[in-house]
Parts: sequence; C-alpha cells; structure tokens
Amino acid sequence: MCEVAMEEQGSEITDMEPCASLGELMVVTPRRRLDPPLSVVWTTLLYCAELVTAGVLCRTLHDDKDVIWLGATIAFMLVPAVVIQFTLTFIHRDLGRDRPMVLLLHLLQLGPVIRCFEALVVYFKAGKREEPYVTISRKISLEKGQEVHKELEIGQTERTLATHRNAFKRTAVIQAFLGSTPQLTLQLYATIQEKYLLSVRLALMIITLISITYGALVCSVLAIQIVYDNYKVRLRPGAYLCMVVWRALEIATRVTTLVLFSTALTHWVFLVGVANLLFFFFLPWVEFWARKGSLAEGVEKNFSKLGTTVVLCMFTLLYACINVFCWSAVKLDLAHPELIDRTQSWGRLAMYYSGRFVENFVLITLWYFFKSDFYEYVCAPLLVVQLLICYSLAVLFMLLFHQFCHPCRRLFQYNVHDCLHCVCCRRRRAGRGARNGRGNVPPSYSTAATMVLVPEEPLELLDPQNSLPPHVTRQLGARESSA
Repeated sequence: MCEVAMEEQGSEITDMEPCASLGELMVVTPRRRLDPPLSVVWTTLLYCAELVTAGVLCRTLHDDKDVIWLGATIAFMLVPAVVIQFTLTFIHRDLGRDRPMVLLLHLLQLGPVIRCFEALVVYFKAGKREEPYVTISRKISLEKGQEVHKELEIGQTERTLATHRNAFKRTAVIQAFLGSTPQLTLQLYATIQEKYLLSVRLALMIITLISITYGALVCSVLAIQIVYDNYKVRLRPGAYLCMVVWRALEIATRVTTLVLFSTALTHWVFLVGVANLLFFFFLPWVEFWARKGSLAEGVEKNFSKLGTTVVLCMFTLLYACINVFCWSAVKLDLAHPELIDRTQSWGRLAMYYSGRFVENFVLITLWYFFKSDFYEYVCAPLLVVQLLICYSLAVLFMLLFHQFCHPCRRLFQYNVHDCLHCVCCRRRRAGRGARNGRGNVPPSYSTAATMVLVPEEPLELLDPQNSLPPHVTRQLGARESSA
C-alpha cells in the first residue's frame, strides 16, 4: 500500500491510494498552474446580491406596512445566513484559533466575504515563494476508454484553495435550499396575492432562481465526485449546459406548481410541504434503523454521540429540503463514514421522478378545479400543459446527461439505454424465450461502450484495496478466470 502523509500545524493530511501494479500505465504530472477560485467568488456574489436585494425589499415592505410579508422575508434572509456562518466557522475550525476579526465579521453575517478575500489573497500569492512541502495524489483518468493512473503533485497553496472551494460548495447548497428556495416561493406567492409586481421583488426572484439552479448544479457535481472518488472527474461545457437546463426546468416547474396550488388551497399546501419534508427526513433514519447500523464515527473526532446525532439531523434536514424541490443526486447512508452511498441506483432515480411527476400532476389538476377568479384571464389548460411539458423536458435533459454527458458513463454497469430497453422489451423477450427455449439477449449499449484495461497480473495485485468500482472488479475477475 502506498501512503503519502504530511503534517502541518498539528493536523494530519493523509492521501491513501492503491499503488499501480507493474505493467499499468503511470503518468507523473508535475505541479500545474493553479485555477482561480471562480466558484468562491461566484458564491460570494450570489450571497451578497440576495442579502442586499432582500434588505431593500424589506425596507419597501416596511414603508408599506406589510408586516406579514416583511417578517417572512426577514426570516428567509437571516436563517440561512446564520447557518452559513456556522458552517464556514466549523469547516475552517476558527473557534480554537485567535482570529477575533474573522469571528466579528461572521457575527455581522459577512463571513463569506472575508473567506473570499482570503482565497483571493492565497491565489495571488501563489508561486512567489517555494512550497514548504508537496503531497502526492493518485487518481485514475479515463482517456479514450482506457484507465490511466496519474500521480499529481499538490502543494500547500493548492490544498488551501481546495479547502476554500469545498467550504463554499457547502455554502452554495445551504444558501440555495434553506434560503433561496423558500424565498422564491414566498415572493412568487406574494406577487400573485397582491396582483402587482415590484421591481425589487422581481430582481430578488431572479437572483434566488439563479442561486437555486447553481446549488442544484453543485449537488450534481459533488455527487459525481463522491461516487467516483478514485477518478479524476472533468465535465465538459456541454455537460454543464445540459445540467443547467435540467435543474432550472425542474426547480422552476416545482416552485410554480406549489405556488399555484397554494393560491387555490392555501391550508392544504402546508400539509403537502410538511409531508414531503418529513418523508425525506425520516427515510435515511428508517433505513439506518432497519439495518441496525451504528452511527458514523468519521463526522468529527471531538464530538460526543449526542453531538454526532445533532450534526446528522442537520445534515438530514438539508437533504430533505433538497429533495422537496429537486433530486439530491445522492443517497444518505448514516452508517457510512462519508454519509453517502456510492452505488448508482437507477431504480431510486426512476421512483423519485415518477413520483414527483404524479404529485405535480395531481397538484396542478387540483389548482385547475379550485382556482380563484384571478386566473379568469389566464388560459388555465394551456398553463397546466406547459408545466407538465417543462417537467418532462427536465427529465429528458436528465436522461440525456446520464446517457451522453456524464464524465464517468463508461463505468456504468447499466445506462439509460439499458434501463429503457429492459422496461420496453421485457415482455417481448420473455415471449421469444418461451418459444425458443432461451431468449437471445441483445448486446448492451453501455457495456459495449465500456473499455477496461486488463493487465496480466492477478486480480489481487490489480486492486489490493478494493478501490475499483464493484462491476469493474467483477469484469476483471471473470476475464482472468476465463483466461
């Protein structure tokens, strides 16, 4: 086993990756030019824009004496901001360090601003002095259908920037689904109820929609990076474009459906929202209790069992909030040290989108029959059809992404084509098998596209730490036994 362990300021940073066996292609990549922390700057801009726009809207509502809308807007503005401050402080471990100015800015809800400034200072100072140490990270890169093992030299500056990027990814998700999503729903509902649109409210809704779409995009990318942790993942511009269209249509349709339903059956929308939230909140816990597992111990070393439970409950609440409005792209496993199940579950994905489509259809149909007189100048049947078509287009772009744009689609055991072929042709293949004694199963599209290097060494040398995905290991074992 190859292990590279470096120590800095009393904290251990360890990368453990399996060594390449003899005969494998190993590429040693020197330290490369650092990428600018654009995601950190973009997340900070979204945070500040939403906070400032919400503050201006609160001033307008205060002048108009709209107490109800004012209180709800302030709540959806401050609650996610406070959670973000705690998250950044927790990730950077500032409570045990002497940094009073940073903590003061966090109390003033300006934590993302100072963190963004720190990331930019680290980036612009990079290369001006020699790094104190270099650590090695080993990744697998898919190049022309082949797995190429690469060694990447990572310096202290790159490590620091990676910490900032990871922290702001969590910040973007929290801001999107604990703040922007309820804020967008509230402002759209207020616009319909008041029958006029303020310019500052329109600006706030546009910013929140952008924030939610970006948060959902971050969820998808994080899910890919977590599931395929041993691989170097790079998404092409076409993949990002496909994900943006998929997520924007999915979220916009979901929010519009809930708001329209709430205008017709105001009290029932609370039941729908709470039922969705409780279902997705308790689903990981029920699966955890059914397996009789133990709580993950890798959350934080200094936490007691009560502290670990509280952190897991907050994490599960965020997971539930995401799934109320869009697909979270991951499955929680509270017994796993990383809290994420790394298997690709097509069945769970199909169940979610099928159930969500049926729920949206029922809600929009109830709105159609119980709508108020405000919509008498709106073509209600056309609006219903448009919402259903938009959600169908979101599902279509999701399928296109997994079939053609996913960076690790060559590693799928089954792809979208296989799942659709199985569902549509199951009866025909069963009938053909009954007549011929044995059905001739056509070759799999995704299997035909999968290319795996097969060296001459035994299987134990190829994967000493079981780091390869299970289906790749099975393929290598089957080929070795047949040889």
